[in-house]
Amino acid sequence: MKLFRFGEIGAEKPALLDADGIGRDLSAHIADLGPDQLAPDALAAIAAIDPSRLPVVPEGARLAPCVGNVQRFFCIGLNYIDHASEIGIEPPENPIVFMKICDPTGANDPLMLPKGSTHTDWEVELGVVINQTVRHVSEEKALDMVAGYCVVNDYSERDFQNNHGGQWVKGKSCDGFGPIGPWLVTRDEVADPQNLDLWLDVNGEVQQRGTTARMIFTVPQIIAHLSRFVTLRAGDIITTGTPPGVGMGMRPQRFLKPGDEVRLGVEGLGEQCQTILPYKE
Repeated sequence: MKLFRFGEIGAEKPALLDADGIGRDLSAHIADLGPDQLAPDALAAIAAIDPSRLPVVPEGARLAPCVGNVQRFFCIGLNYIDHASEIGIEPPENPIVFMKICDPTGANDPLMLPKGSTHTDWEVELGVVINQTVRHVSEEKALDMVAGYCVVNDYSERDFQNNHGGQWVKGKSCDGFGPIGPWLVTRDEVADPQNLDLWLDVNGEVQQRGTTARMIFTVPQIIAHLSRFVTLRAGDIITTGTPPGVGMGMRPQRFLKPGDEVRLGVEGLGEQCQTILPYKE
């Protein structure tokens, strides 16, 4: 299934795409698409609903974050061999883990640059959404802990991230730095998360092209590693790293400015588009 949420901030409703690509409102059946709706039995109940009996989502409705009530973003850094190479860092021996602590935004919501930002960068990533409480899971069983997958743009303010001491989180967590969606694509529709193409363009110019086959640590390895140290919960999102082509890796470097348009997508998971706005108090 392709599940999503629509509506303005504070009034989001759950929905699904039917076989013809038409959005269908699920709000008469489930309160939201959040942690309580991600368990296997809950998703099975949604799959049993006849979409033709559901109201059509209004044309032009805002695409909200595809999962509601997200509490935690776990992020994996430098997880593509060619991305580590472009910024001159040796591939890590273990997953580099950091957090985003911003609220997710919709796939096509505009991004207002942070106050004082000079180095806001883009990163297309495969997002993994957890479906249950997970502790010490093996790699062999790790994918059973996945509700589905989504597109994530892991926006990063590189000056905040690298030049002010402390951890990366401060450059990863500005308002608007976590677009997710448009859809949550359930696990059964993704045959192999290690065989998906990713892409990102800025103002129509190719920036990132990659494949999850180039990940250093696979999705099962990442889930098993995280669950060794942290109890994962339903609704947690894991962003799994970005392929080469980020602005920080260019010579000369390139960063986002007001008026830029960022388009990105992951094979089978849909596309996003964000317009960059100047900071405004």
